[in-house]
Amino acid sequence: MSKLSLLDLGFFIAESKASPKHVAGLLICRRPAKSSSAFAKNLYGEFLSHTDVKPPFNRVIKFSLNAMPHWQDTHAVDLKEHIFYHQLPSGHNDRQALYDYVAQLHTPMLDRSRPLWEVHVIDGLADGRFALYQKMHHAYADGVTMARWTAESLAPSAKELALTPVWTLKHGGHGLQRKKATQEMMQSLWKEVGGTTLRFLGIGRLAAMLFLESVQLTKNAIALPFVSSAKTPLTGQVTSGRQFTTAAVSMNRINKIRERTRSTLNHVALTCLDGALRRYLKDQGVELKQPITIQMPVNLRQEGEKTAGNKIGIIQVELSPPTDDPYVRLRNIGFSLRNVRTMIDSVAPEGIESYTIITALVAQIAEMLKLSNTLPPMGNTLVSNVPGPKGHLYIMGAKMEEMHPISTLPPSNLLNITLFSYAENLYFGLIATDELPNLQRLGDYVQEAFTELEQSVQEAHAA
Repeated sequence: MSKLSLLDLGFFIAESKASPKHVAGLLICRRPAKSSSAFAKNLYGEFLSHTDVKPPFNRVIKFSLNAMPHWQDTHAVDLKEHIFYHQLPSGHNDRQALYDYVAQLHTPMLDRSRPLWEVHVIDGLADGRFALYQKMHHAYADGVTMARWTAESLAPSAKELALTPVWTLKHGGHGLQRKKATQEMMQSLWKEVGGTTLRFLGIGRLAAMLFLESVQLTKNAIALPFVSSAKTPLTGQVTSGRQFTTAAVSMNRINKIRERTRSTLNHVALTCLDGALRRYLKDQGVELKQPITIQMPVNLRQEGEKTAGNKIGIIQVELSPPTDDPYVRLRNIGFSLRNVRTMIDSVAPEGIESYTIITALVAQIAEMLKLSNTLPPMGNTLVSNVPGPKGHLYIMGAKMEEMHPISTLPPSNLLNITLFSYAENLYFGLIATDELPNLQRLGDYVQEAFTELEQSVQEAHAA
């Protein structure tokens, strides 16, 4: 038995049929040269033969009246309830058909009576390609951990043909070590006292910063939740039904901009998103006179820490004031993110975590009471950045060409954007309710915004 952290438990409390709390990855692969057309189906069969299921993939969530919610190991996992094979029909197997199919798979909740994960092998794509859609409840792990687990289950070379599915690997942070009762009690007590103290100190410091920000005595670019975000078509009551699309930008092109402007990948990516979102909103008849506010997850793990579960905080960040110059937008966002980073580093992680829980609880209550269409949102959208492998990975010799993140929707947000760097590209995974009009156009605008930024930077440095 293993207890849940407050953040992990929060994903279950917030979950509903309209707003399931799982995340996923879409892996697009190419069959090895000279392999048969049955490669993907054979891979599915190989998956089913790997029956040694390790934690957390053998764990179910247990709720009871006489105990706190906890994870419980199940003695046997029927892989046919977790691993599935699909064949896209000829003529309906292009990229958009794949995205539409994945959106359907992403819509329903995972069955809580079983371990909370699924793997779908999707066959029949053009040019000898197939896809893997891997779905996992967010309470199992955060995005950084899930990306690491996926990478560990794949091979760095096409010559390594051994299959090591993610559910068969040992993952850190789940085993309970046996300790002497007295030692365990003292360590637990010390941890609780220390953690509670850090939480109060952190929340106090963060509250003071937010107060100074609210009366405009400081300008650190951290936004006040539920106050600074204007109502837009991107926010409202989350409903069931999903749509999914992606955008991709070459890391080589991004790095050239970074070198010329001394910017980070985050600066460049958020500049593109800021421009794309403003153009998309303008299509909907909305022209904001203030900065777009995003909710931004921050990793609270110490360097080298590889525990499971979730260890993230979410803060609200203002992007750029309205401008037609992408280079000016990049500078504004760089200034904002540097100030926010400095502020976060001065607050104990426990304080950021508690702030995340409190603000998320307020937003969740509004959603449960169906007030998200009338109350102000916490932010205009959520944007997270998950670093991925720098080189290509393989599965039984098949090259994984693309790796797209697919997240969950927070309360009052109809759109969630996840950035994921893999090999030569930065991928933008856009998941939204099916009420948001023409999500594919927003993906196109991301790539157009990057080209405009490229040109603007070139012109600025040529002048």
